[in-house]
Amino acid sequence: MKITEDSQSWWRYALVAAPLLVIVGSLSGYLANSGYGNEWFEDLNKPPLMPPGWVFGVTWTVLYVLLGLALALILAAPASAAKRMAIRLFGSQMLLNFAWSPVFFGLHQPTAAWLLILAILSLSAAAAWYFAKISRIAACLLAPYLGWLCFASWLNWQIIVLNAA
Repeated sequence: MKITEDSQSWWRYALVAAPLLVIVGSLSGYLANSGYGNEWFEDLNKPPLMPPGWVFGVTWTVLYVLLGLALALILAAPASAAKRMAIRLFGSQMLLNFAWSPVFFGLHQPTAAWLLILAILSLSAAAAWYFAKISRIAACLLAPYLGWLCFASWLNWQIIVLNAA
């Protein structure tokens, strides 16, 4: 069954899901000492298209809000096999997403982080496909995230290449 933006109950889910994703995502990055304040990261060679640090904070905040809104639309949908699979895929990719900063910035493992981001991208694309079966709007809300994951995958790969021993 399709749901639309005029469904009433999805806002209740959104009021919890969006802030929760922003908080957990921010906490993951903070605890991993992610970003330009990390000495190890500062010393890495970076690709010319590497955005300034503030872009990452703004981008991830917007993306987590969009992900929360998309998830809320799915949570408000009637029970179905597609909904169960969509939630499993979404939850799995979010767990991996929250693990990326600790792997890259905390453990200093860019190759493992790149493999992780490829898994995140794959699970997110599958989640978007299942979201589309339930709500086209929810699937569209995942599009900027998928685009950013592609760019972030390229950045991660370039850091590996530019810093090969």
